[in-house]
Amino acid sequence: MTTKQGMPRERRGAALGMLGILGFSLTLPATRLAVADLDPVFVGLGRALVAAALAAAMLWWTKAPRPSRRQWGRLALTAAGVVIGYPLLSTLAMRTSAAGHASVVVGLAPLATALFAAWLAGERPGPRYWLATLIGSATIVGFCGFSAGGKPNGADLLLLAAVAAVGLGYAEGARLARELGAWQTISWALLLSAPLLAPVVWQAAPPAWSAVGWRSLAGFGYVSVVSMYLAFCAWYKGLAMGGIARIGQLQLVQPFFSLAGAALVLDETINPSQIVAAAIVLLCVASGRRSVAAPAQRRPGNG
Repeated sequence: MTTKQGMPRERRGAALGMLGILGFSLTLPATRLAVADLDPVFVGLGRALVAAALAAAMLWWTKAPRPSRRQWGRLALTAAGVVIGYPLLSTLAMRTSAAGHASVVVGLAPLATALFAAWLAGERPGPRYWLATLIGSATIVGFCGFSAGGKPNGADLLLLAAVAAVGLGYAEGARLARELGAWQTISWALLLSAPLLAPVVWQAAPPAWSAVGWRSLAGFGYVSVVSMYLAFCAWYKGLAMGGIARIGQLQLVQPFFSLAGAALVLDETINPSQIVAAAIVLLCVASGRRSVAAPAQRRPGNG
């Protein structure tokens, strides 16, 4: 199928997915900046409140129709994964984990996304896809063990839990994006979560904002506006257009961009094991994406 602009639908979905990945890639480095002066709970959940304000303005401006009763339940599931679960767990991990290391661990997200896509959306990637994804995932697990002297540390366990949460949120959110539209899905998920998050964020807010450095504020601003909203708008649209498993595997290239971001923003040293692990994962992406059939065409949302 070809879009009105003449670009094949699947290719346009991949382009939007990659745009979302670029936005997500600086999330961990930016989070590392933010938690230097801000409470991890405030950073992990407060970003959603800032994004919810943007979402509310967009929904009001466009007069977007409200979700159905059935869709509200699915939005709650999406929010549990990508509005609450992943941001909070990954932020807690970033108190002690280097951004470069964490970015490689989070490369497991495509496997989690594919598993939830198979369960929730009925997508059935072929054996070559699963082989490529498992090799990439095993590489990341081995990298964690090598980096931690043979066993994962507490931060790695938090990151693995975050990966499971984000896989759930990506898969269910992409299904909803086909019905509600991409930006509408993340907007309603944020708005649904806001009343629950507000009192927690209030308690975790810094007692004196004057003590918060500009780098921490910049990091918090990035994860709030880009990571929590703008990148999701592109990402959910890409997943809905190109298929959850097919586009979701693009996440395996995210460690490369995140490693570069950690080096540029945080001045972290990139060691050879990180580069080797990320390179193997990239090869798995190139191999696996060719084996996933395009999804059955559905009427897309307006997002």
